[in-house]
Amino acid sequence: MRDVLIQVGTVSIKARLRETATADKIWQALPLNAAAQTWGEEVYFFTSITSAREADAREVVEAGEIAFWPEGQAIAIGFGPTPISHNDEIRLASPCNIWADAVDDVRSLHGVLAGTDIAIVPVPTGA
Repeated sequence: MRDVLIQVGTVSIKARLRETATADKIWQALPLNAAAQTWGEEVYFFTSITSAREADAREVVEAGEIAFWPEGQAIAIGFGPTPISHNDEIRLASPCNIWADAVDDVRSLHGVLAGTDIAIVPVPTGA
């Protein structure tokens, strides 16, 4: 089991990696540090990771599904509607690879401002 801690300012969210090629690439690139960007109720940040779009990539995600946007080389965490959502759905900019599932409530990211420091670090085994 591979777990990570996503730290955005004062907010910490634990997430469990899925068994995907994208998850493997992200795990190997840890730790990741960047400045958070926002787009509606989504927090994202750019990385140097490249990963092809996976067969099950999708635009509409559920709160708690942590995504990787192949075209933008970015990790995206949607927690509510974005500017292109229909009604209350969480619609990302284009199909994304889902690489992890949040253990904690991603809606705690509401109120995060662009430019906030964001980091993803591995959780030590047994922690």
